[in-house]
Amino acid sequence: METVLTEGGKMKKILKNMLENIRSREITVVRKTVLPMAAMTLTFAVTMTGCVKDELFNTPHPDKGAVVLDIGGLPGGDGYTVDIDGRTFETTGSAFTVPDLFEPGTHTVTVYNRPEGFSVEGLVARVAPLGAAVRAADGLIHPLPGYLHSGTRQIEVTADDSLKVEMSVSQRVRDLHLELTVTEGDPERIASVEGTLSGIAGAFDLAAQQTTGEAVSTAVEFIRTGDRLTADARLLGIMGSKQTLLLDIVFTDGRTQTTGSDLTDYLKDFGNDMTEAFRLAGDLNTPIEAEMSATIDNWQPGNGGGEDADIK
Repeated sequence: METVLTEGGKMKKILKNMLENIRSREITVVRKTVLPMAAMTLTFAVTMTGCVKDELFNTPHPDKGAVVLDIGGLPGGDGYTVDIDGRTFETTGSAFTVPDLFEPGTHTVTVYNRPEGFSVEGLVARVAPLGAAVRAADGLIHPLPGYLHSGTRQIEVTADDSLKVEMSVSQRVRDLHLELTVTEGDPERIASVEGTLSGIAGAFDLAAQQTTGEAVSTAVEFIRTGDRLTADARLLGIMGSKQTLLLDIVFTDGRTQTTGSDLTDYLKDFGNDMTEAFRLAGDLNTPIEAEMSATIDNWQPGNGGGEDADIK
């Protein structure tokens, strides 16, 4: 039996078909939109995961750098100080990992020891003054301080890295051996001889690696063995336009004499090699008559120390 649709029934069927077409199109649009978006999201997540992997750091300090020092030339067993841009660290041995971290860029490293007879302040090492009990005079420095060593260099620190630095230090003092032979007069009449050496350096700039300040003086005591008088000093170097040696001689009869000698020309090469002792030998003429004065002449500079050293 054929169903006859009224006008109202036909209209309902048309509307139903239209709604079904609209739903079908919406599903298609959703599929076309949501699936690509999901794929894009997954791709982004994978990409981001790859970026995080690329940003892994080499050290626990990604924004700063570490410094590891290997120092050569320091006396064995001595403690020393490492100064980096004013920050100081005390340590021993030749290998040292600096405990602090540093900003990327240029930094200055200075290494030095602290031997007896020196004080260090503001990267200036100064020879200690001579004790009043030894010689009651103002302005004299210790004649035999310890062996000062130092070195400095600039480094380039990189963030997220450890910089290995090889450093060397040099000896900053030199031994001076003075020797006088009594060539006139009786050496047995000499009770004591004290000398004052002037025109020497008393301070060393550890950053600039050179002597600094004004010329100073030191006292040396001569020891007599037969006809020879010897004295030793350890100096940062000579300073000023003139170097002189002044001797105060006391004789066994109580008489005293003072005599001096200009050493400027003989000490001009004193700073050439700080590791080998510098020897300076001369003749001492003591009075054989009451009205005569003691004199020093025939100076000969050379290298080495002790009585058996050869004059060059």
